[in-house]
Amino acid sequence: MRHAIDPKIDCVFKALLGAEANRGLLVHFLNAMLGAELPAPIVDAVILNPYNEREFLDDKLSIVDVKARDATGCLYQIEIQLLNLPELPARILYGWADLYSAQLASGEDYLELKPTYAIWLLGETLLPNVPGYAHRYRFCDAKGRTLIDHGCIAVFELPKFAAVEVQTEEERWLKFFVEGEHLDPDNLPEWMNTPEMRQAMSTTQGFSEKERAYHAYQARQNYLRQQKTIQRHIDALTAQIERERAEKDRAQAEIERERAEKHRAQAEKEQERAEKEQERAEKQAALAEVERLKAKLKDASAD
Repeated sequence: MRHAIDPKIDCVFKALLGAEANRGLLVHFLNAMLGAELPAPIVDAVILNPYNEREFLDDKLSIVDVKARDATGCLYQIEIQLLNLPELPARILYGWADLYSAQLASGEDYLELKPTYAIWLLGETLLPNVPGYAHRYRFCDAKGRTLIDHGCIAVFELPKFAAVEVQTEEERWLKFFVEGEHLDPDNLPEWMNTPEMRQAMSTTQGFSEKERAYHAYQARQNYLRQQKTIQRHIDALTAQIERERAEKDRAQAEIERERAEKHRAQAEKEQERAEKEQERAEKQAALAEVERLKAKLKDASAD
């Protein structure tokens, strides 16, 4: 029995691009996704952390990214992330920096550093207010002047990808990751009719046809669903806490406003009372002056 296999599930993803048997797929994928970012097409690559089915399926903490080095020494990291976590941008940058900095052994010169490229496929939208599904980040200033040409970070938001007709190899790979779970191996669409895509489909079907691999695939899928559910619950609780905090702040602000209004009214009342006292005092002073003048006139008349 054949089961639908999602190529975005991490164990399938790493088998596709991190297995020695699929090294040609990895090279094709890197050339397709990085394209003009590369000084020259990649002709071969060494997988630095190759996929091992037994180790991967038995270890829940297996490393699921793919790291490789080409013939010129350039480094590559490929990772898929299905859940959009708040710390993801920092994690993406840290992953690139960690791979880049790990090149130098003690005493080696900075001139030994080689360009490093990171490719991230995202199962959820990371940049909702930024148009386009593909984003490539380099190290340059606000005017686009490059500090050093040592690679890039390429981020692809799969939910934004909606190409109907495939025109580039980049689009072919993205369409495969978006629609691969729903493809019929016996009736593939025309855009899948290439040696690389047929090999990719064959790899995914291996998880369907091997009982142990399929059970491991299901376990990973259930784990990811559980993580997504937990994260959604955390997000909901966080949103609730933020709403309650905002409501509390609004209530406190209303109390402060009413207190300020009360103080203002009290101050106005005090000012009014002071004005009346002053008016009374002035009136009494005026009456006293009148009495003084009367007394003076009376004394003058008596003389």
